[in-house]
Amino acid sequence: MSGSWDMRYAAEFFGTLMLVLFGNGAVANSFLNKTTGNGDAGQANGGWIFIALGYGFGVMIPAMMFGSISGNHINPAITIAQAVAGIFPWSHVAVYILWQFLGAMAGQLLIIAIYWPHYKLTKDPALVLASFSTGDGTGSSLNGFVTEMIGTAVLIFGAMGLYRGMFFSQSVDIANIGIGFLIMTLVISAGGPTGPALNPARDLGPRIIHAIMPVPNKGSSHWEYSWVPVLAPTVGAIVGILIFKVIFSL
Repeated sequence: MSGSWDMRYAAEFFGTLMLVLFGNGAVANSFLNKTTGNGDAGQANGGWIFIALGYGFGVMIPAMMFGSISGNHINPAITIAQAVAGIFPWSHVAVYILWQFLGAMAGQLLIIAIYWPHYKLTKDPALVLASFSTGDGTGSSLNGFVTEMIGTAVLIFGAMGLYRGMFFSQSVDIANIGIGFLIMTLVISAGGPTGPALNPARDLGPRIIHAIMPVPNKGSSHWEYSWVPVLAPTVGAIVGILIFKVIFSL
């Protein structure tokens, strides 16, 4: 990483903003009524691949822009896991997380501004909430926890391999592309039950915005589930990075 810590904080803010704008924006375009991605309410014409591309590029592009500045964590679970593994200073964890959450909230506010007329046309509160935050499709917090934990463990295990593996050690830009495809693949393969979040800021930041903003046709913010996409990705990230560290001498 390079630059001052203030520059790194700014990179985390804008990186997380772009992640939420591209990812949740793809969900909004796919789910909300009368968008170009969805002609009729309840028909996700854009499809799951459409959404996976949004989240994949939502990580890939900030990685290319900010990876050399802040490391492009844009995810509190990644920041905490790297601190646990001894490759990021604990003294900057809280501030990194603060700016990640602020970026996620700012990104969601931009989505509201863009899609405001479409929120008015979408009568199903579940579809409105889907463009903000996640939930388990079967209503099971246990299944949601398992899904988010495994998905985030695979995410950070794969990310460590991409950025620190021999093949990409001198080709960071190629590794950045790889991380985008990793996110896309996880959304496609492991995202069926929950969305997924894989990132506390990506879920909780927009959920707070959903709760406090007068979004048309919104229902419950489902706070009873909100702990799952915060705790499970954090646990998963720690498990994933420690497995990589033990086996591959991180």
